[in-house]
Amino acid sequence: MATQAKTAKNKQGAMPLTEHLRELRSRLVKSGLAIAAGMVVGWVYYAQLFAVLSRPFDQVVQEAKAQGQEITLALTGVADPFVLQLQVAAVAGLVLSAPVWLYQLWRFVTPGLHRHERRWALGFVAVATPLFFGGVAVAYVFLPVGLQVLLGFTPQGVANIVSVDKYLSFFLRTMLVFGVGFLAPLMLVLLNFAGVLSAKRLISWWRWIILIVFIFGAVATPTGDPINLMLLAGPMLVLVGIAVLIAYLNDRRRARRNPGDIDYDTLDDDEASPLPEADPNALG
Repeated sequence: MATQAKTAKNKQGAMPLTEHLRELRSRLVKSGLAIAAGMVVGWVYYAQLFAVLSRPFDQVVQEAKAQGQEITLALTGVADPFVLQLQVAAVAGLVLSAPVWLYQLWRFVTPGLHRHERRWALGFVAVATPLFFGGVAVAYVFLPVGLQVLLGFTPQGVANIVSVDKYLSFFLRTMLVFGVGFLAPLMLVLLNFAGVLSAKRLISWWRWIILIVFIFGAVATPTGDPINLMLLAGPMLVLVGIAVLIAYLNDRRRARRNPGDIDYDTLDDDEASPLPEADPNALG
């Protein structure tokens, strides 16, 4: 009986590689089906979505024409109209299905967590989805600023013909980078709630966090220019600060609830951790 219980516990706590691969395949299939359903919606409403996607570029074009510059968004190939509609549908599918693939991503991680930590899946999706859409919205609002700076280098008397597929790739990468970047602070909060990372440790890493955020902004932004870098790094640093504050409040709540717990962050790396004294009456 005890052997069966131990075996069941091992099956629940440790998952072999084949099970991990099956789990990954299941999550990818579900995410793919959700993205495909969103692509169908994007295909049906292609004209409306393309008008929305091209609006930031249209703003830059109007300002450029007022300054005597000629900037045109053009298709340069025979098959480009079909490919463009397919790309717009893919963008719509990825954005519309964000709650589903975010949930599948979290559920893929949950087999390695405790039972009470797995219940955070819905809370994760409830917070991650607005953060992802918030990052996409910030990218959409500030995208004309980056375009205006980059296209502003066009010399007078030279027409700038921008390929639609290149513009859409630039637009898509910017939105995804901002959306994923806004999710990073949430991961810090989840690690803190799981007891892996404390607020004190995060505060001690503040120099590295700032450096990593700026490196991420420089590498991830499509152009790497200082303006787009700051547009991504600035909000990310604010969100990281909020994440550290939430982690600090959670650590205080945890300390009040369990006053006897050892704060291992106060110990040096080469210092032995104090162990509670054994109860003599419990021996024998």
